[in-house]
Amino acid sequence: MTSDPRIGPVPLPDSRARRVVEQLLEGSGVTLNGSADWDIQVHHPDLFSRVLHQGTLGLGEAYMDGWWECPRIDEMACRLLMHGLGERAHTPSERLMYRLQTGFFNLQSKARAYIVGEAHYDLGNDLFECMLDPTMCYSCGYWKRANSLHQAQLDKLDLVARKLELEPGMRVLDIGCGWGSFAEYAAHHYRAEVTGITISREQAALSRERCQGLPVEILLQDYRDLDGRYDRIVSIGMFEHVGHRNYATYFTTVERLLEADGLFLLHTIGSNNSDITADPWVNKYIFPNGVLPSAMHIARAAEGHLLLEDWQNFGADYDPTLMAWLANIDANWHQIADAYSERIKRMFRYYLSVCAGAFRARDLQLWQLVFSRGRAGRYDAPR
Repeated sequence: MTSDPRIGPVPLPDSRARRVVEQLLEGSGVTLNGSADWDIQVHHPDLFSRVLHQGTLGLGEAYMDGWWECPRIDEMACRLLMHGLGERAHTPSERLMYRLQTGFFNLQSKARAYIVGEAHYDLGNDLFECMLDPTMCYSCGYWKRANSLHQAQLDKLDLVARKLELEPGMRVLDIGCGWGSFAEYAAHHYRAEVTGITISREQAALSRERCQGLPVEILLQDYRDLDGRYDRIVSIGMFEHVGHRNYATYFTTVERLLEADGLFLLHTIGSNNSDITADPWVNKYIFPNGVLPSAMHIARAAEGHLLLEDWQNFGADYDPTLMAWLANIDANWHQIADAYSERIKRMFRYYLSVCAGAFRARDLQLWQLVFSRGRAGRYDAPR
């Protein structure tokens, strides 16, 4: 059942479900049918029971269905998370189901590796071109000196290249190359020879087009099937799809592929705790089978394989990155509106807004780590 948001808020029902929701919101600064931009405007009387029964999945789906509105979902999400509602928003059945799944199955096995590519990255290159900047970077920008999304992404690519100490002729492996952002940058600006891999057919096609004439090879391949040796390895925004059952395999693979004096840079979103969980709405609609690593997960998986040289956290920079993507979606959607439904637009608006709020609340982190195989000499990481 859907609701038309144009009809305006509905009178709040006098129900137990509504009272429970109001008690949960008390003290957060978020109210029902209030006047603040971060208040929830209720458009369907069954919203409260839906959220209580289905948790964050019900909340996200209800927004997609037009059951509620909020001008600043990012601010709403930030306030709710800082109020401590993040963990309480997941129902016991959600937690049990995910623990059973991850306990008995490898959700990120080679046989399942292409699911997220087909479900999310293959939605359409035109959609992501509408949302991203000209670099087509679908990862956190570096806003230390930048005042625009495009400059933040260029500064991020430059930061990665400098951390890797790239030199002309180096053989570089890009695990999860996306639409070829770093491959193109490294080949064009540093004359490196880059092999990029992705599990998305749409990404592979556009990457090859963008990197024409450069020493870049783009492969539609799983990281576990790679062979060869590389002077530098980089992975930007891909580790979130690896899964805890495969962390050891991932680092074993990187160790096998990296030259003795090589460097490996890992750029990943990070979790503040080591629980193996996933938000059910994000898992269903955005990144199927995605799992965020904790600092402990990474350190344990890398131990015995690679030497940690540097660890930088600039998670706060994901907030302006996501808000810039949201602004692009709003400004450019008319260009693709005939190809995508209003529900898809609401799905992306909700996803970008909630994630921005989560980074603003410091509920999520963004890490860049540099590893070596224990090469001689000192490593000084640029900032």
